[in-house]
Amino acid sequence: MSNVMLADERQSVVDLAQRMVRDRLVVGTSGNISRRVGDHVLLTPSGTDYDTMTAKDIVVVTLDGERVDGLLNPTVEMPLHLMCYARHDAQAVVHTHSTAATALSLLQDEVPPVHYQLAMFGGSVAVAPYATYGTEALVNNVSNALSESTGAVMKHHGTICIGENLQKAYDRARQLEWLCDVWLRARSVGEPALLPADEMERVTAGFLSYGKQPTGTQA
Repeated sequence: MSNVMLADERQSVVDLAQRMVRDRLVVGTSGNISRRVGDHVLLTPSGTDYDTMTAKDIVVVTLDGERVDGLLNPTVEMPLHLMCYARHDAQAVVHTHSTAATALSLLQDEVPPVHYQLAMFGGSVAVAPYATYGTEALVNNVSNALSESTGAVMKHHGTICIGENLQKAYDRARQLEWLCDVWLRARSVGEPALLPADEMERVTAGFLSYGKQPTGTQA
């Protein structure tokens, strides 16, 4: 694999794509992942089994979508990924077809604040209106939904999360699925209680420094 362009970076996309299957965020070959490396974007290919995917299968394109390396076709959602890099300063993008989030998209216009973990997205998580996959309409709908958040649910479709690295984007995708699942479980037996707006503002501000450790000190 040493002769493969950006071999280690491409392998990191493969590893996370395979984990996405194990974590049940996708079924079959659905969903897709990308990461930015300088002026290049590494994308999972279209219609390729995650279990057999290798680093060579990951497609390398420019920020304008021009193929640089890779024999397979990139995901049909490439325009969606490139939009996240161009408009929302993403460094990684994770798009899932997860069950709970997709189900919630049929019932809600945004993810209800059933837990303070919603604050990790920097604001409310909207449900983007439906548009056909791979279209400019979908790109614009999702871009609007991401205007004040690092995640969005896509109506009749799934989720998309962005981050400063692959792990951050992936963690948001898992947390978003969990939040949707909590609401669906509660809603199945009654009307869920929601956190008030002032509390969500408070915890969202607190999440700006959550997990950060002091710098310049050593034991």
